Amino acid sequence: MNAGFGLAVRWSLAGARSDVSGRLREYVVGTSLARFMFLDGLAFKVWRMRDGEWFEGTYVFDTAQERDAFQADFTAKAAHAPVSEMLGSAPISIEAYEVVAIAEGPAKFRRGAGPGSA
Repeated sequence: MNAGFGLAVRWSLAGARSDVSGRLREYVVGTSLARFMFLDGLAFKVWRMRDGEWFEGTYVFDTAQERDAFQADFTAKAAHAPVSEMLGSAPISIEAYEVVAIAEGPAKFRRGAGPGSA
């Protein structure tokens, strides 16, 4: 049994404005987080960032069909996605992958903003 069906969407932050990390945090916490909490078929989404290097949305779906449908729709609109508009460029990669296993530790999964959003 597969633990999930993943998708990673990554944008480059090389050459981005100096305030882009803060703007991305505001967008995720203020807009994007709520949008994805109700996406059918989505088990979870994680927003990852290495300041000055890259920003990434990592999705895990319950089925390959749900992931593939989301990927096809997103790919068609990627150049005009909110993050692409904010950065002035489309994602540098959109990759589907298999989630082999997920371990939830004693601290449990948390919802909401990360440490840089305080």
